[in-house]
Amino acid sequence: MKEFPFKNLYTRLTRRTLTLFERAKLTEYTFMIVIAIVIGLLAGFAAVGITSLIKLLSNLSFPGAGNLLENIKDAPWYLKILVPVIGGLIVGPIIYFLAPEAKGHGVPEVMQAILLKGGKIRPRVALVKAIASTITIGTGGSVGREGPIIQIGSSLGSTIGQFFKLPSNRLKTLVGCGAAAGIAAAFNAPVAGALFAMEIILMEFTAAQFSPIVISSVMATVVSHSLEGDFAAFQVPAYSLVSPYELIFYFILGLIAGLVSFLFIKTLYYSEDFFENRFPIPDYFKPAVGGFGLGMLALYFPEILGIGYNSMDDALHGNMLWYFAFALIFMKILATSVTLGSGGSGGIFAPSLFMGATLGCFFGGFVHTYFPEISADAGAYALVAMGGLVAGTTRAPITAIIIVFELTGNYHIILPLMITCITSTILSTKLSRESIYTLKLLLRNIGIKEGAEINIMKSIFVKEVYTNKYGSVFITDNFQKVVNRFISGRGVEFPVVDSHGRLHSVISINDIKELLFDKDALTNILIAGDFSTKDIEALTPDDNCETALDKMRYYNVAGIPVVDSLKSKKLLGMIWRKDISDAYQEEIERREITSSLASKITMRQEETQVQFHEGYSIAEIAPPKSFIGRSISSLNIRTKYGVDVLSIKTKEKRGDKITAIPSPNYVINEEDTLVVAGEIKNINHLKTLD
Repeated sequence: MKEFPFKNLYTRLTRRTLTLFERAKLTEYTFMIVIAIVIGLLAGFAAVGITSLIKLLSNLSFPGAGNLLENIKDAPWYLKILVPVIGGLIVGPIIYFLAPEAKGHGVPEVMQAILLKGGKIRPRVALVKAIASTITIGTGGSVGREGPIIQIGSSLGSTIGQFFKLPSNRLKTLVGCGAAAGIAAAFNAPVAGALFAMEIILMEFTAAQFSPIVISSVMATVVSHSLEGDFAAFQVPAYSLVSPYELIFYFILGLIAGLVSFLFIKTLYYSEDFFENRFPIPDYFKPAVGGFGLGMLALYFPEILGIGYNSMDDALHGNMLWYFAFALIFMKILATSVTLGSGGSGGIFAPSLFMGATLGCFFGGFVHTYFPEISADAGAYALVAMGGLVAGTTRAPITAIIIVFELTGNYHIILPLMITCITSTILSTKLSRESIYTLKLLLRNIGIKEGAEINIMKSIFVKEVYTNKYGSVFITDNFQKVVNRFISGRGVEFPVVDSHGRLHSVISINDIKELLFDKDALTNILIAGDFSTKDIEALTPDDNCETALDKMRYYNVAGIPVVDSLKSKKLLGMIWRKDISDAYQEEIERREITSSLASKITMRQEETQVQFHEGYSIAEIAPPKSFIGRSISSLNIRTKYGVDVLSIKTKEKRGDKITAIPSPNYVINEEDTLVVAGEIKNINHLKTLD
């Protein structure tokens, strides 16, 4: 009962705020700009605050008169081990009990919120992420501050959007605003911040989204400039391309950067798998174990502790021995993987920059030693390789190019930077299709295509989405009738049918626009069958929406006809891209509503059936014998039995393993227990099957 006064106050505050905006007569566009400004300011202050707290805690953890690296080197050996362990002991329980989303590097969690929750992020995530990341980095965790700042900014954007009860498309834009502001404030890089949000977080470029995101990024940078000063994050020597032949070396550097990026991705996720599935201790103790491993590495390589800006500066100025730089590449990969894999909180951007700087220092030192007349010194290669590692790990070459340019303020670096970043991205993609962000989603059975989650698209069938209310054109209609059909209708594609209602072809607006200049002469000459597109393959009701989107993209159309079968071609209706998008959002909302109830059954094991709507329930059932050994997609459970499989619980020696939202290719085993949702009568029918 105590929650209701607060809830009523929150509701009244929301309504009054919205009333003020309505009285100000703001358009939707102006409203989004105003909110973007607010998000940019808040995220900017949050970024500066976290940076200051990290510096304060780092100085408390490793006190001394020099810079942080010097203080770490001068610290007693036991302190290098003890400090990361203490940090892990504090961070583990905070993340485990308050917000598990704060674990790891943060960006995949933001992407998951965009894909599966319409941009909704719990408000508490910002606070927990700030505390956990500050402690992890401040006590020597080998991670960066930009990932937490991105997640915090995104959480602020989502919280403000939820406060105003904005629809999911606007809410996603505000999440992008927060992410852009976080990158901009962290690196003093407003353009890179905006591009990062569009290229990685939202995974699309649209004018409606771009303006608020740019505004938010700029405002965060203004805050950063005001409080921390207007200067590049790294001070580097003047750079110039010594010889055109030097571009060959940068191409080779891109190839090596792609290999190192691939190694980093694989090592990080091997570490996560080891700590999550092969290390049987409570999750809240694992960061302390990771801290111990990190401390042992730091006894020999203290440079790996913390963000590592001092070591990056040494590499950029050529003040690092090439063989020592070579060793640091692999030590940093191992240190970051242990920190994040064990459950620490922090980003991978700064570690990628560190690996790039040391890789470039090593490679540049080697090249300059043997080809001094046609190559720059090691610092130039360190700078370029920083972008190469970011591009190879994130698969965002445009962001990598711009962020290194903004970090240095050196335009002359652009040409080598472009060659290295693109080469690194291509090779890394060839070795592993997923980026360091999307691989984490894929391991959760979340595949991404065109900004949508593939498994959800595969579970939605054409029969559930297509409309039988459509306009069509007869194959014998003359040109004037076809033109009138487009003028009076709403579509940009119309199916062409014969007298028996069979699909013949499709007419698009593109098929007639060039003929409109001669419409008077062509009226009684051309019929629909003469100028329609015949090579568009129709869909059947049993196709899924992923197949529909693939065909729409391939044929560059907004809608495709649906026929009863490809053999008879009896036209049933049309399926449109917008209808698929609406169905996708509805499915996300449905899964969000039922997931908490599913977890109640699966995790707490309090009940085997929960009713969540009149006539509908979520239940835990044993798989029928006919299901065993077959995949979910081959069984077609949703269509045949009218229920959805929300999760699968499998008995193992170490306990129950939970597979949430299983892949359509998941093969059901005898030891499995299915958590299904649907009408009670359908669930009861499923229980009676052999």
